[in-house]
This record gives sequence, C-alpha cells and structure tokens, in this order.
Amino acid sequence: MDNVVDQNVNQVVDQRNGFELPLLLFAGFRTIIDELHAELARQGHPEARPAHGFALQAIGPDGATASEIGRRLGVSKQAAGKTVDRLEALGYAERADDPGDARRKVVRLTPRGLDMLARSAEVFEQIRGRWAAALGEQQLRELEDGLARLAGPSGFRLDAAGWFGG
Repeated sequence: MDNVVDQNVNQVVDQRNGFELPLLLFAGFRTIIDELHAELARQGHPEARPAHGFALQAIGPDGATASEIGRRLGVSKQAAGKTVDRLEALGYAERADDPGDARRKVVRLTPRGLDMLARSAEVFEQIRGRWAAALGEQQLRELEDGLARLAGPSGFRLDAAGWFGG
C-alpha cells in the first residue's frame, strides 16, 4: 500500500501545469537576452535594448524604408519611424536617399549597428555554449529541434517586438 501511495505522490510532484511551459520558455528567453545585454554593455553598447536588435534585423543588410521596417516588426510606420529616430540618435542606423526613388528615404545600418549585430552573434554563441555545457549538447539539441518543430516552418518572426507591445 505504501508503494502505491509513493507512486501517486511522485506522479503529482512530477506533473507540471500547462501554464508553466510559457513561463519557463519566457524565463529562458529572458535569461539569454539579459545576459546578452549585460555583455553588450561591457563591450561598448550600454544603451542597446532588445527592441533595438529586432529593429536592426528588420533593417537588414540592404536597408529598408520605415514602412518596410514597420511591416517586418508588426508596428505602424509612425512607430517604426520613432524607433529609427532612436537608432539614429544612438548611432546604429542612418537615413539616406533611396537611389531608386528620390521621394523615399532608406534606413541603413551604420558601422556601429553592424558592430552590435556582430557582437550579439558572438555572445549568443557563447551563451549557447554555456547552456550546452550545463544541459549537455544532446539535450540542448533535442530542445532546439523540438522547439523548431513546434514553431513550424515560419520559425521566428521579427514582429515579436510588436506582438509583445500589442
């Protein structure tokens, strides 16, 4: 009888509630992002914020208009313009004339913006390495593969920043 009670207690203790999964996923995300930004601050980018990374990715290597950035981030053209204003003030992006249309401005990454993206990529690799050391490479790869399967073929969308704020 004690064995049956022990099994039932262990089942209850081992069971997780459904609401814990998104909290754990978010906690993992937040842990990575907080560590990234602490390291970026040490490496000369103390003003960098998570939304800046999304915006720099939305601008991309070829540049983009405020409308394109807004669509990619899932925010209005005006909100994208304010983000670009902030990125310009921080030296991460600049507006330039569009060679194909004199009425438009294209936002381009500056060397400082490219530096932040390159440093971010390096720090992400270091963080992943620490997670692999803590969990084991195989377990981390299984976690990544499972999340990729569940996220579907579209994977990560840049409009996450707009989704969080919406």
